[in-house]
Amino acid sequence: MVFSSLFFLFYFLPVFWLLYLAALPKGRNLVLFLASLFFYAWGEPEYVWLLLFSAFFDYCCGRMIGYFCRIEKNGLSRAVLVFSLTVNLGILGVFKYADVWPLPVGISFYTFQTMSYTIDVFRRKVRPQKDFIAFGAFVTMFPQLVAGPIVSYRCVENELKGRQISGKGLSEGWRRFVIGLGKKVILANQAGALFELFLSEGKTPPGAALLWAAVICFGFQIYFDFSGYSDMASGLGRMMGFSFPENFHYPYTAQSVTEFWRRWHMTLSGWFREYVYIPLGGNKKGKRRQIFNLLIVWSLTGIWHGAAWNFLLWGLWFFALLVLEKFWLKEKLEKLPALAKRAWTLGAVFAGWALFCGPDLAAARNLGGAGGIVSVCAVLLGRNGWGWDLLLTYELVSQAALFAALIVGSTALPAALGRRIARCRGGAFAETAFLLAVFLLSVAFLVEDSYNPFLYFRF
Repeated sequence: MVFSSLFFLFYFLPVFWLLYLAALPKGRNLVLFLASLFFYAWGEPEYVWLLLFSAFFDYCCGRMIGYFCRIEKNGLSRAVLVFSLTVNLGILGVFKYADVWPLPVGISFYTFQTMSYTIDVFRRKVRPQKDFIAFGAFVTMFPQLVAGPIVSYRCVENELKGRQISGKGLSEGWRRFVIGLGKKVILANQAGALFELFLSEGKTPPGAALLWAAVICFGFQIYFDFSGYSDMASGLGRMMGFSFPENFHYPYTAQSVTEFWRRWHMTLSGWFREYVYIPLGGNKKGKRRQIFNLLIVWSLTGIWHGAAWNFLLWGLWFFALLVLEKFWLKEKLEKLPALAKRAWTLGAVFAGWALFCGPDLAAARNLGGAGGIVSVCAVLLGRNGWGWDLLLTYELVSQAALFAALIVGSTALPAALGRRIARCRGGAFAETAFLLAVFLLSVAFLVEDSYNPFLYFRF
């Protein structure tokens, strides 16, 4: 089940809210737990057992680690932690990288969450959860189960014990959800449809212009798709009384690749920083060790997204860029005007998206085989010439309004304008009317359009 579906909006969500609001505060974790299992089973019924096993296994490991820490048996607590991490990574490896069974939706997200829980219990940053229903609600929580943001247990520990549903939370949460729905349905889906259109253009061999147009559309699609989903997740969580961490902060306005990764998928970057980079020594053990640590982190970041060479190359691409910026380009970039710094960042990031979606480009443009990604990169660099034609010009001009919306929508301007309008007389009415229009337009798009993928369901 996806948020941007009529079934979720008009059947699942209303029924869930009736049950959730009717339940006593102590019963809301149970309602959330059962509803989340139903939500997951709607699309992945054969893998509910895996989700339940992961929750129960790490619940037991957390209890054991907590017990051994309390009686100061550090060796035993460490052994349980190693066992927990081995089983979690083993399950992730078998289902995601062995290519034996279909990939369970959301396995990368909920596995990282449960691993961070056992690690934090071992580090004595959180107390082990004794209530399995509360822990199960944390692991299976449907707003962020299948595509994040990655929520650590300590972020919601107190809220699992007791949380308030307030009018302010409902209002803020609904606003966030509707904005996320609009980003996904109105912007991401349309950018994705244009990406598919450019891939289906029949010119062979393709020129660089056509492939770059496709890559740019993909870059906007994945941003509005994923950030829209994160907004919807955060909005639903806020309505239920939870506060999820921010996952995106206008990354396409960054002025360096380093800053981009402080703004893009922040919960994943934070997870790798806290549980991999810093334990390896971070930047405390000299330049060479720091570069090695960055290599490990970015190799894992690439592999986390999928078991394909293009994802590893994508991770290594950003590793190279970050090392370049940290040790050689930092002072030079600081001297450049803001526009030049943004141009450098966007060029580097969108070149990375060419690697990220490499197999799609290669397959669609008959550039497959072992050298498919290499062929894509060669074409993007002009091996077949620029290849601009009237058909491409027509598509770009006819979609000018969409491109303008994508560009402006990826900046802080709409949010700033919204805040300014809200402070004016009649601002509350204008905001309500705007949100209603976005919701109705999104529903209209869902009724009329069958193209509605969620890119991060793959990961």
